[in-house]
Amino acid sequence: MDAIEQKVADAAKVQDLEAQIIAALKTCYDPEIPVDIYELGLIYGIDVDPSGNVLLRMTLTSPMCPAAESLPPEVQRKVAAIPGVTSAKIDIVWEPVWTMDRMSEAARVKLGLDY
Repeated sequence: MDAIEQKVADAAKVQDLEAQIIAALKTCYDPEIPVDIYELGLIYGIDVDPSGNVLLRMTLTSPMCPAAESLPPEVQRKVAAIPGVTSAKIDIVWEPVWTMDRMSEAARVKLGLDY
């Protein structure tokens, strides 16, 4: 496989892993809000390299969120369990501060906030 074919194969692998990661994130919920964390806009970034290393940047609705102890480990376990993921690191960030503007339209509708 030449260098261009390898880049195409790597890009396809990364894209496939990202799709699987998003699907896994859509199974994680803040226990107080009936919307998954991806649609809530709590995921700030997903970085995947072709070898399967994943760095996920996420936040919580607030630093005092009751799910702060349970949600990040749950996310890490679910991402690490995806075939092809060799390592999964979760980085909790507080900048930019999460606001309801980060929520998807689907989340707003589900919560009755569609305006």
